[in-house]
Amino acid sequence: MEYEHIRYDLRGTAAWITLDRPSAYNALDIDTAAELSAAIATAAGEPSIRVAVVTGTGRAFCAGGDVRAFHSHVDEAPAYVRELVARVHGALHLLYEMPVPVIAAINGPAAGAGLGLAMATDLAIAGHSASFTMAYTAIGATPDAGTTHRLPQLVGTRRALEMAITNRTLSATEAMEWGLVNRVVADDDLQREAAAAADVLASGATSALIAARQLIGASLRTPAAAQLDAEAESIIARAGTEDFREGVAAFTEKRPPSFPHR
Repeated sequence: MEYEHIRYDLRGTAAWITLDRPSAYNALDIDTAAELSAAIATAAGEPSIRVAVVTGTGRAFCAGGDVRAFHSHVDEAPAYVRELVARVHGALHLLYEMPVPVIAAINGPAAGAGLGLAMATDLAIAGHSASFTMAYTAIGATPDAGTTHRLPQLVGTRRALEMAITNRTLSATEAMEWGLVNRVVADDDLQREAAAAADVLASGATSALIAARQLIGASLRTPAAAQLDAEAESIIARAGTEDFREGVAAFTEKRPPSFPHR
């Protein structure tokens, strides 16, 4: 597929998905959201890919929904928003179910749906100039893009509510302190740090990494006893894989593992 607002690059076994509307701070209109879904689906379906990175061009990661597009369609706003949300949520569903780990390389402001996009990934690395805000109620809207689900899990209900109703903007350092991102690096180092993290995850036992994601994701809605059962089923299933055989052999032979499968 040819993209107008997305860059899709293969770097070894990593798929880099870059929002590329810098003049609009990588805001999501219907076309951009559709291209984002297509790029994520392409990465998910490529057998050679073992990790994906989501980032942006220019001074922003993603400014959320394109408010100028809302203004252009104000007379049919409910219909426009319905289609946009369907596209954005479709992309997020694909990210949630990605068969490989996903890293966010957050190169600037992440607002609204951009915050939701950042939180849909497994690891988040922020450049020092990154910032984070909900922004929805500032234009009379309510949150979407999974923010009311992911944000309370990461920062707690009180802080999530503060961000939702005051539109407080967090610096990158504050976001790390609150648990929104894993670490903060110099802006000039962001791409290199994300690539290094991608290399680490790409060399891992992918099926085990994804099973771990699924277990942790289910934990908040699963009673403790049921979670123990789910953990038991998962680790038993992993024990029958070639990755497990290789991991155990490498440990006993005191060498780095070479996991063969995604």
